[in-house]
Amino acid sequence: MPSSATRLSRHAALLGCLALFVAACSGGGSSPSASAASPSAAESAASTAPSGSADASASASAGTGGAVDLSGAEFTVGSKEFTEQLILGQITIQVLEGAGATVNDETGLVGSPVVREALVAGDIDMYWEYTGTGWITHLGNEAPVPGAQEQYDAVAEADAANDIAWLEPAPFNNTYAIAASTATAEEQGLATISDLAAYAAESPDATTICAAAEFLARDDGLPGLQEAYGFEVADENLSELELGLIPPLVAEGDPCVFGELFATDARIVSLELSLLEDDLEFFPSYLPALNVRQEVLDANPGLAELFAPVAAALDNDTMTALNAQVDIDGEEAADVAAAFLEEQGLLGE
Repeated sequence: MPSSATRLSRHAALLGCLALFVAACSGGGSSPSASAASPSAAESAASTAPSGSADASASASAGTGGAVDLSGAEFTVGSKEFTEQLILGQITIQVLEGAGATVNDETGLVGSPVVREALVAGDIDMYWEYTGTGWITHLGNEAPVPGAQEQYDAVAEADAANDIAWLEPAPFNNTYAIAASTATAEEQGLATISDLAAYAAESPDATTICAAAEFLARDDGLPGLQEAYGFEVADENLSELELGLIPPLVAEGDPCVFGELFATDARIVSLELSLLEDDLEFFPSYLPALNVRQEVLDANPGLAELFAPVAAALDNDTMTALNAQVDIDGEEAADVAAAFLEEQGLLGE
């Protein structure tokens, strides 16, 4: 017969089990479903950005840490020649290498048509393209689709017919812009591109523009801009220059009063330039997204998961700051990319 001490011990054990059972039935304690109902800060931020699928925020919060293994895979990464593209290209290379892939560097190709043709021909496997460029330049449409998300959806759907996949876009809009020095803009009362059109009509000889060769030829560049706003600049007043040389020359007003810039160029502030408002909304949305050949994505579906959090981390302020580190501070694009990925925790363990 058990002792009284043993009987008390058994009663205590039974009462403990009963208490645990009641707590479990009443939902007490820490619940997985309760914690899942509260999105992280990264998820909340990512949910406000344009994206091609509902999985963007979840991927952003997860990070790339070892979730995708590309060991044994080999890719060729391309980019255009200007600062932002070089940074995006180096980010792509380092993320792929961090996942175990071998990467061939073909960044720095000159001009959107050249890089696109390299992708279509299979000479490169991926590069970052802008939605407006894809829609107008590569797919041959004459008018943009209103709305950043709508433009992304349209170009992604249409380019699928060309076996090109558009991964999650980054939430920054690197649209074309026309700039003048702030001093000139204030002196001449120039706030919008419509003001520029009026200035060109009144002072045609003083209306000089610096631009890259691509902008001077594209339908969503100067030809289309002049048609939309109803002005024309004489050929002798156009200076074709490398894109990176334009901002300081516009700041000096020589050889051009106006110049083509990208909205994320950090030198807009440092050189005291003013962007003229596109008051007729001529320029389309230019969200950047990694373009991947469909057969490459089919063979490596983890690429979409790998780059979703990378895209989500690139907002306007972040991209402008990265550009500044190269254009103003003189750092190398590869070093800037590495520091960004480390700071954001996008290279895994």
